[in-house]
Amino acid sequence: MQLQAKTRCSIVILLSFLIIITTIFFLHLSPRDELLTHSHPSPDVKPPPDSSPPLGSSPTPDSDLPSASDPPSDTNSTSTIRYRPPADSRPPVTDNFPFAFDASSPSDLPPVPSWNAPPSPHVGRPTPLFIGFTRNWPVLQQAVVSYITAGWPASDLYVIENTGTMSSNRDGLLTLQNPFYLNYQRLTKVYGVNVVSTPTLLTFAQLQNFYIWLAGENDWDYYFWSHMDVIALSDEEYIDPETHEYQPLYKRMLSVLDKTLSPTYDAKWAIVFFAYDKLTLVNRHAYMDVGGWDTTIGYYMSDCDMHSRISMRGYKIEDAAVGLIYDVGNTFDDLMILYRRQPVSENLQTTTTTTNNDTPTSITISPSSYISSPSYISLRDACNSLQIRKNTDPGGRNTWQAAQQGGVNEPFHIDPEGFDRALWQRVEFGKTMYAEKWGHRGCDIREVGLKEGDAWRVEMEVEKDEAGE
Repeated sequence: MQLQAKTRCSIVILLSFLIIITTIFFLHLSPRDELLTHSHPSPDVKPPPDSSPPLGSSPTPDSDLPSASDPPSDTNSTSTIRYRPPADSRPPVTDNFPFAFDASSPSDLPPVPSWNAPPSPHVGRPTPLFIGFTRNWPVLQQAVVSYITAGWPASDLYVIENTGTMSSNRDGLLTLQNPFYLNYQRLTKVYGVNVVSTPTLLTFAQLQNFYIWLAGENDWDYYFWSHMDVIALSDEEYIDPETHEYQPLYKRMLSVLDKTLSPTYDAKWAIVFFAYDKLTLVNRHAYMDVGGWDTTIGYYMSDCDMHSRISMRGYKIEDAAVGLIYDVGNTFDDLMILYRRQPVSENLQTTTTTTNNDTPTSITISPSSYISSPSYISLRDACNSLQIRKNTDPGGRNTWQAAQQGGVNEPFHIDPEGFDRALWQRVEFGKTMYAEKWGHRGCDIREVGLKEGDAWRVEMEVEKDEAGE
């Protein structure tokens, strides 16, 4: 009996010892297995983005971390991504000056009509004209050619490339269907104009401040700027009342400029508008005196803010006529129409050239190509039709900005529809900032009694309901 009791006791002790050993073994094995599975995951299985390795384990290798380019896992996703419908397709744009395809210098272009030709030699004062560009090369090219054929010296034209694509256009890396494309070589080598690129994409207000800075860097006390969606024409029916002679756009502009530079002129002038700000002469020092453009108001209403502050400071804003400036959103199929005439000749002249696709193009210059001729009247009417077309477009006045939809895989590509949508959201934000700044939503802040020093201090006006109460 005593032996059996001892045997049972020994067995119990042995079993207890085995249980303890087994427990210790499994407690030690479990974290080791877990550590192994996290340190060496299967190449087909990735840990979820928010998972962390257990304490004491090695960091997960970078190559095993999920990246932004990895598609979402269908097995772990319970939501469905809903994409917007694709944008309506638009026909590809075409270059609107085929005659310039094979040109390599200004001498390869038709001459500017003799009665619009700029003074030679150049006048003894600078006349820099800034034309800002972001999208739509054909519209820009039309504006540049129109100013050249209206007599503005090409060497005084400055295209301010505000595309955000850095040197891509200069290096020829963008193509025509890219909204931000411009033909850098044609502008500089063929037309002979200047191209200045902004370091990044600027808002309208920032671009205006860039103009001020650029003028200061060149020691220009004044400068001109123009929208890119315009056509500039000399008014060939205009006769100067003093000289009783025809004056083209550029020479009429010089008369206005000389007036502002006269010692007897009011020193507190700031702006001369030619067809509002489609073409504008600016006193750089006046703009700097009021602190430049307010960059919190990026686009629409920024002009209301700036021009009101100019007036509040006591500066003069004037209007003057120098020619015909059309606000357009489309272009002529062939910009040769702007060169339509050569100096008067007794004989019919026909020149033949070839484009880059070896298609012969004949340009006929008739004896009727003279000042204020029927061809001029036809051109003037065609420009007016383009302006009417823009202002009656069912899609709005700015559909021209989104005409191009290409550029995929080119430097700095951004979805054209997304860019346009983001732009208009920023426009609305700027309008909100204007209202916050002045407590008033309209452009008439001086008319309602606001004055210098009221900015950011006025409570938002209470808008009347439809009953006016």
